[in-house]
Amino acid sequence: MKIVAICGAGVGTSAILKLNAERALERLDLEADVSATDVASVQTVGADAQIILTSPELVDRIGKTYADVIVIENYFDLDELTRKLEIALG
Repeated sequence: MKIVAICGAGVGTSAILKLNAERALERLDLEADVSATDVASVQTVGADAQIILTSPELVDRIGKTYADVIVIENYFDLDELTRKLEIALG
């Protein structure tokens, strides 16, 4: 399974989201290839992704995708990430 975490620049915020997504997957006892990128590169990096994690303001900029787009309100809320990933993967 491939998960892509995106933010505007692909550096800070997406890296935080990537790390916390990995922690959430650990809680769920699941494995995935989680990467971080910027919104401009999501079509390339996320072409084969099953899930794209992003903030509400970037959803419209993702474009056409076959991945499930999961909107995360608080990148630091591990419970929110775990709950939303569990729903998407369940």
